[in-house]
Amino acid sequence: GTGFNGSHLTDAHMAAGDDVTILDDLSTGRRENVPAGARLVVADLRDGDNVRSLVNEVRPEVVSHQAAQASVSVSVREPIRDAEINVIGGLHLLHACRDVGTVDVFVFASTGGAIYGEVAEGRQARVGDERHPDSPYAVHKAAFEDLLRILGPDAVGRAVVLRYANVYGPRQRGDGEAGVVAIFRDALREGRPLRLFGRQAPGDGGCIRDYVHVSDVVRAHQVAVSNSAFPSVSNIATGIGTGTADLLHAMERHMGAARSIAQAPPRAGDLQRSVLTPGPAFAPVVELAAGLETVIRD
Repeated sequence: GTGFNGSHLTDAHMAAGDDVTILDDLSTGRRENVPAGARLVVADLRDGDNVRSLVNEVRPEVVSHQAAQASVSVSVREPIRDAEINVIGGLHLLHACRDVGTVDVFVFASTGGAIYGEVAEGRQARVGDERHPDSPYAVHKAAFEDLLRILGPDAVGRAVVLRYANVYGPRQRGDGEAGVVAIFRDALREGRPLRLFGRQAPGDGGCIRDYVHVSDVVRAHQVAVSNSAFPSVSNIATGIGTGTADLLHAMERHMGAARSIAQAPPRAGDLQRSVLTPGPAFAPVVELAAGLETVIRD
């Protein structure tokens, strides 16, 4: 709710006239992202008692589970912590929803960018494809998808899994290990040198990703909540692959800046190529060039 995706979703719900309560530990979010009228409760999703108490008090009709440890490389270094947040924390929330019995729709922000594993050149991963999670982060996202499928029918009216590709846009932080668009923007803006991780070897142009703008993610979320026929699992993506070096060069052109680049070997846990088929009930509208402009202006 105070972080990147969640704050944009909060804005959309507030604009629609909804009563919004945010549960956030502020580990990556910011208080200034909370709009007037929204309620912020600072708590850790891993604290089951606090989660149950809040859900019992609020008695929500819609729950959007955006909280996550979102860095693949951090999950490789700290797999236990990743599981505690991305699996156990989600279970605390789902069990609280079951106990209160008021939740019509439960939306889970999963990962399309990591859950399918390597996507071969010329292909797009589809919702029905077999999952091949190749990092603790992806394994734990897949695990909660399965837990939601098994436990969801007894806990909530309808559960929806949104498999996000690589989301970017305003408010994304550039001081972590996830969010390459914001990382590049800040480095270019501040004159800092850049490090480019290779796809298979240093200097090969980097990994290929499907970049989807946060405004498209918000729109997909709104449709998922309002449309009872929305699929239980959907890719939120563009179907277009962009190499890391190409992304950087596009940002250099937009910003009129260029920096020294250190070519680094592939990073542990990173997929070489991840591109998804959008939908089946979603079509993006923001093209990458226009989306990058919103990040640069931020």
